Amino acid sequence: QVQLVESGGGLVQAGGSLRLSCAASHSIFNFNMGWYRQAPGKQRELVATITSSDNTNYADSVSGRFTISRDSAQNTVYLQMNSLKPEDTAVYYCNAHWRFTGTNYWGQGTQVTVSS
Repeated sequence: QVQLVESGGGLVQAGGSLRLSCAASHSIFNFNMGWYRQAPGKQRELVATITSSDNTNYADSVSGRFTISRDSAQNTVYLQMNSLKPEDTAVYYCNAHWRFTGTNYWGQGTQVTVSS
């Protein structure tokens, strides 16, 4: 069982930046990691993923503004969010995907609110 704890969310004005962190209780070396978000009344959607070999993938809506990175030595994944827009407002969840069995682990989420 892997515990994931997100931090770094908050209230920011449009155009501002935030950096989310996700600390894992175990080594993330063999996990593909990701950030997802869920806005009120909407389904959870993928924001960005990073594989164990540091290949990244982004949703079109955040490409060029958000950057996902990982520090396997610190068992931590980051999401740098720049040029934030009101439509980025959501609860952001960290995901760890065990690539051998497909098992998924989720954090409790952190709220990001972007004011216009």
